Amino acid sequence: MFPKALLVRTTLNTAAYIAPALAGRAVFHLFVRPAGRPRVKPAEESLMAAARVGRIRIGGQGGQGGKEAVTYAWGDGRRPVLLVHGWSSRASRLAAFAEALLHRGYSPVAFDAPGHGDAPGRTGNILEYRAIIRELHALHGDFEAVVAHSFGVSAALFALRDGVRARRFVGISGVGSFALLTAWFQGAFGMGDRAMRAMRRHVERRLAPDEPGVWEHLEAAWRPGDLDAPVLLFHDEADDMVPLAHAHVLAEAHAERARLVVTQGLGHRRILSDPQVVTQAVEFVTTECRAVGAAR
Repeated sequence: MFPKALLVRTTLNTAAYIAPALAGRAVFHLFVRPAGRPRVKPAEESLMAAARVGRIRIGGQGGQGGKEAVTYAWGDGRRPVLLVHGWSSRASRLAAFAEALLHRGYSPVAFDAPGHGDAPGRTGNILEYRAIIRELHALHGDFEAVVAHSFGVSAALFALRDGVRARRFVGISGVGSFALLTAWFQGAFGMGDRAMRAMRRHVERRLAPDEPGVWEHLEAAWRPGDLDAPVLLFHDEADDMVPLAHAHVLAEAHAERARLVVTQGLGHRRILSDPQVVTQAVEFVTTECRAVGAAR
């Protein structure tokens, strides 16, 4: 562990005993800070240049304060499909899906969440993702489908269980359990149980005071029936960022409405540009709604 990381870990774990409220806030800000801001890749540039770019402000009051997301839209607005990027990522990483959907006559919609891509800020969180998705749903109407990657899968499902509607859902390399995600964070950063409890209390009291049971609501298995749509999942068996166990949590939660496709050799990122994955996902989105079966 690097000396700076060791110092942060020691400081926060000690603070959890002395000033738990301050420690909880500090751990939370570490948890919600993306690890870098990748640039648009050359293969993504032409699509992103053709997008209609907008901005959405979430939070704050009376148009003041809050945070800003950057939005992208293509097509004529008919048959909108929402694309949701993952953590420390950006909308352009789903360019292959946007291009294929646009070619089929659909209208892709995407965004850079706060702290990601071209959006300002240094942090982001799942409640902000949900707020952005709600705004896009209000603007574009019900989605023909949602295609999400990594952390975006968890965030999209959170929104889809809370009033946002879509006819189909495609999850790629998805985070299926917030409990597994926070356990990974705790291990990776060496946070003690007391520090993690302080973070949870911070979220409950400061971020989501009007949402009792917020941690339970983040789990894929919470009220899966609220997503009344077929589900197609892709996950690589050797994903080094989100273990395959997350995909099984998602598949089991959505039962007979879900199908899981396990890939090999694509990892966590290359899976987004794999021609077979893109083709299967787009075929699923654009084919008349039908039961997908429970094959795993």
